[in-house]
Amino acid sequence: MMMYISVCFFSGIWVFCSNRKHLLATLLSLEFIVLVLYTVLCNYLSMFNYELFFVMIFLTFSVCEGALGLSILISMIRSYGNDFFNVYSMLQC
Repeated sequence: MMMYISVCFFSGIWVFCSNRKHLLATLLSLEFIVLVLYTVLCNYLSMFNYELFFVMIFLTFSVCEGALGLSILISMIRSYGNDFFNVYSMLQC
């Protein structure tokens, strides 16, 4: 089980690092990494019979992070017309 979780985690990191064209794909890979971390945390805490209160706090913060990313995506699409990174003059390296 741990091998599948590590493969999922590293595939999410690989997509985050390799896909630099679209902001939406970057945000989706970040959400995938958060979901894998949520699964790991849930399994770890339930294995030792701890309370799952911290899981609810983690889930709350991940939902807030997702809402913040979507609001940034919507504001950039409304300002520039698309979600390509090369269009944004402030984000070019």
